[in-house]
Amino acid sequence: MKKFCVFLSIFLLLIPLFTYAEAVEAPPTEEENQTETTEDNQNNSSSNNSTSDLIAGAKAGILMEASTGQILFEKNKDEQLAVASMTKMVAQILILEAIEDGKISWDDPVKASENAASMGGSQIYLAAGETLTVEEMMKGISMASANDATVAMAEFLAGTEVEFVKQMNEKVQELGLKNTVFKNSTGLDEDGHYSSAYDMAIIAQELLKHEKILEFSSLYEDYLRSDTENKFWLVNTNKLVRFYEGADGLKTGHTDAAAYCLAATAKRNDMRLIAIVLGENDSTTRNSETMELLDYGFNTYQIQIVKQKGDIVKTMPLEKATEQEIALTPISDIGILSQKGIQTKEYTYDIQLNKIKLPIKQGDTVGKLIVKDGDTVITEGDLTVTKEVKPLSLLNLFAATLKDIIAGNCQFQ
Repeated sequence: MKKFCVFLSIFLLLIPLFTYAEAVEAPPTEEENQTETTEDNQNNSSSNNSTSDLIAGAKAGILMEASTGQILFEKNKDEQLAVASMTKMVAQILILEAIEDGKISWDDPVKASENAASMGGSQIYLAAGETLTVEEMMKGISMASANDATVAMAEFLAGTEVEFVKQMNEKVQELGLKNTVFKNSTGLDEDGHYSSAYDMAIIAQELLKHEKILEFSSLYEDYLRSDTENKFWLVNTNKLVRFYEGADGLKTGHTDAAAYCLAATAKRNDMRLIAIVLGENDSTTRNSETMELLDYGFNTYQIQIVKQKGDIVKTMPLEKATEQEIALTPISDIGILSQKGIQTKEYTYDIQLNKIKLPIKQGDTVGKLIVKDGDTVITEGDLTVTKEVKPLSLLNLFAATLKDIIAGNCQFQ
């Protein structure tokens, strides 16, 4: 028993030494683990600091690079929400398409019906029977978010607002959007009228293909009825076009159901961003958080333009057409998006053509330009023609054939 007590005493005296040995040897391993964890935490912290606090007050939002369609930030991007007057972006697309197709012109007179003049909310105070041009109506829609001008244009283009809304929903389906249904052309609150941040971004991207829109959306102030006693001062509801560098559009929105919304776009150093913010509590927060979202995009990303809109990438001969050859150009800029600091590089590209069927006009897709890094496809963009090309009439075809015969270009066997 005495020996056991001695042994126990010695063992108890040695316990602190074992503990000290563990304490001496353990820290290096813990430090190594901490270093790895710290690096991960720093990376995560950096990411969180740059994105987790963005649009904190919004119900949903998204940041997209316009030419590539790449999403740089998202928050509840597919949630179905009221979007107020951002609805009017689809109305603007239909108006611009009608202009480009030659169905209407900017100088066409548009008479406001009693229905159009009765619209509440944002308006340019159209009187029933009052006539403004298409251009003036578009200015009212784009700058003042005018409900009366929107309905007047809807009736002018489609006969009734109901038929125009049907066309709006058809355009939405054409764009492949799954979370958008419109019940009216203005965005006034109505059950079953909704969209999402992602769908709104795609709609904004489509609207921006019609560059004319920026001539309206970028203006901060202008006048309607300037040559009358009822001169009307227009001030853009989108304050970013005045206070944010590069901002030139696109559409604000506010109703009780939607709260404060904004589809903003800005361009710097060849890169155009689209920011969508939905469900903010007030306009001040909406504007500041949208600017922070755009700042994040411009501070973090860069774009390398491979081919610009207007660049001729290929010419090809045509037979039996009003032009002997057509020139192909990108419908919009084709670029490669990367984080800032990454060195740009050289890319190759292939051209993939559709079957050419006349007539074709500017904006019609006739093929794709496929950008490659070696054998890897990086991105692609649609191609169009630089001018309208029509098939030759029978008379013109006969004259061209006769000319070839006289010139000796026809060989008979």
